[in-house]
Amino acid sequence: MIPASTDKPSEEQGASRLPGETGDEPALIERARGGDLDAFDELIRRHQERIYGTIYHMTSNHEDAADLAQETFVKAWSALKGFKGNSSFFTWLYRIAVNKTINFLKSRKNKRHMSLNDLDAAGENDPLLVELISNRHPRREAVLAELKGKLNTALMKLSEDHRLVVTLHDIQGMPHDKIAEIMGCNPGTVRSRLFYARQELQAWLSDYVK
Repeated sequence: MIPASTDKPSEEQGASRLPGETGDEPALIERARGGDLDAFDELIRRHQERIYGTIYHMTSNHEDAADLAQETFVKAWSALKGFKGNSSFFTWLYRIAVNKTINFLKSRKNKRHMSLNDLDAAGENDPLLVELISNRHPRREAVLAELKGKLNTALMKLSEDHRLVVTLHDIQGMPHDKIAEIMGCNPGTVRSRLFYARQELQAWLSDYVK
């Protein structure tokens, strides 16, 4: 499980913002901490797509992702008064989402119900899929559908930590430092996990990587 938020300052504070982070966010957070639900709704609106996307790629199930995202936002609202603001709201919210998702995955291990064809259309733009797909293949749509299924299955074989770094870096496009902040480790550990995860995926997808 990712350690509970310690609100430690990040090396990235003051660096370029990720999508959804804006200069007026501190004011919105302060209003939300005071009980302003409209301000909280605005904060969630800015980050919900990325939160949902991360959970979906971790669970491979739209319904589970929607439920876990909703649980994340409910938990964030109830815990908001404890948010000190030393780390970004984005990072704090991600920690809640990741912890809930990892706990869910652990409880699901004995009764998995993966869908091999459940990667959404946006998955076609994932860097790993783009790299795998060759224009030389006939019947490209059929090949694409098969590759989505194989990638989905391969991702689900990874441990939760390794699946998370692939999701955050290769699919969500987050930098190593931000991932390290979310996962409560150092950037070197993120790079190591990412290297190992890619090696595992390449091995499992070797029949499709020419």
